[in-house]
Amino acid sequence: MRLILGSASPYRAELLRRLGLPFEQIPGQVDETPNRGEDPAAYVERLAIAKARAAMPPDEPALIIGSDQAAVLEGEILGKAETPERAIAQLRRASGRCVEFFTALALINNTTGAGQSAVISSRVHFRRLSQASIARYVERERPLDCAGSIKVEGLGIVLLQRLEGDDPTALIGLPLIRLTAMLAAEGVHLP
Repeated sequence: MRLILGSASPYRAELLRRLGLPFEQIPGQVDETPNRGEDPAAYVERLAIAKARAAMPPDEPALIIGSDQAAVLEGEILGKAETPERAIAQLRRASGRCVEFFTALALINNTTGAGQSAVISSRVHFRRLSQASIARYVERERPLDCAGSIKVEGLGIVLLQRLEGDDPTALIGLPLIRLTAMLAAEGVHLP
């Protein structure tokens, strides 16, 4: 059965390669606008499911993975910075604070119609950061396409005081611990 990653993210693809399974990466187009009053966890779960459905092949058996992530500070979704100035502003706000990351995962079997989804929460405690260290980090790491402007798998780790969560890969964008359990439920056993 085909395994499809319904995402354009190079970070998610890199994580999925760790499992040693052949897969295709087919990003689908999904409107990522939050619904009015939507809880961040519900928001990312809705998007993960929508991304899996958008990548679903019409007539071929497949398992399709969707994922989405949001960084939340004081109830506000930070989103991807897209510019160095916004990344600096996000990190300045996060300095000395705790940011909660919600990473949603969906797995759909298009043959049986079975679907599984979950949201993994991680709490990231930032050190107190100087303006100079933030600027150096943004210049070197270019975290413009990352939720909350942080790449914990790279230099971003030095900005942190501590992490709380059940799956470190969730912070990078694809919770492999939960994904392996979902795949096992579909008959894909690893290793």
